[in-house]
Amino acid sequence: MLTVDFTRFPLAAGDRVLDLGCGGGRHAFECYRRGADVVALDRNGEEIREVAKWFAAMREAGEAPAGASAVAMEGDALQLPFPDASFDVVIISEVMEHIPDDKGVLAEMVRVLRPGGRIAVTVPRYGPEKVCWALSDAYHEVEGGHIRIYKGDELLERMREAGLKPYGTHHAHGLHAPYWWIKCAVGVDNDRALPVKLYHKLLVWDIMKKPRATRLAEQALNPLIGKSFVAYATKPHLPRGAAVAEPQ
Repeated sequence: MLTVDFTRFPLAAGDRVLDLGCGGGRHAFECYRRGADVVALDRNGEEIREVAKWFAAMREAGEAPAGASAVAMEGDALQLPFPDASFDVVIISEVMEHIPDDKGVLAEMVRVLRPGGRIAVTVPRYGPEKVCWALSDAYHEVEGGHIRIYKGDELLERMREAGLKPYGTHHAHGLHAPYWWIKCAVGVDNDRALPVKLYHKLLVWDIMKKPRATRLAEQALNPLIGKSFVAYATKPHLPRGAAVAEPQ
C-alpha cells in the first residue's frame, strides 16, 4: 500500500533514492522495482533486517531491472551518514509526526538532496488524526508514538523554511480513516472486535484485488477523510554564480 503517488512524483531508472524511516520498506521496494538505486534507512534494526531479506528475494526473483541496486541500513535521521547532495530523491513517509526535532530532520534531508532533487513527505492528516486522538489516548500516548498533528499549511511552511519549494499535495487512504476510528473506539489493541475484523478483511481485499468499486470509493473519500497528507517539493538550484558559504 503506497502513500506516495508516483504519477505525481516521477522516478527515473538510476535515480539515487533515500527512503528515510523506511519501516517495512513499501516505498523502497517500489523504487527498486522502478530501477532506482535505493537506500532504505531506519533506526529499527529488526525492520531493517527484514527489508534486507526482501531486497535479496526481489533480486533473486528478478523483480528489479538490471543495474538497479538496493541496500538496507540502520541510521539516525538527525545524523545521516551521507555526504551533501548524495541523493536525487528523498522519501519520508509517516515518520515526522514521531520525531521531536522535525526541523532538524528536514534540514538533514535537504542537505543530502542534490539541487534540483525531489522530496516526498507524508504525515497523518489533521482532521482524521484529531478524531483518533479524541477517541483514544492509547493511540498516541505510547513510546515512539505520534507527538504532533500537522495542519497541511504548517507542514508546507516548514518545508519552505528548510529551503524546499513545494509543488503539489494530495490526500491518500480515505478507506483507512474509518478503520482507525473504529479501532480507537473499541481499543487500539482489540483486534478481535467484530467491526475491526470485518473492516480489516475489506482493506486486505482492497489491497490484494484492487477492485474498481473500492478504488472509486477511495478516490471520492480521499479529499474528505484521506488518512494521509502528502506533499511534494524540489530543492532549488543555486542561482547562477552564487557561491556556497564556507563554514565558520
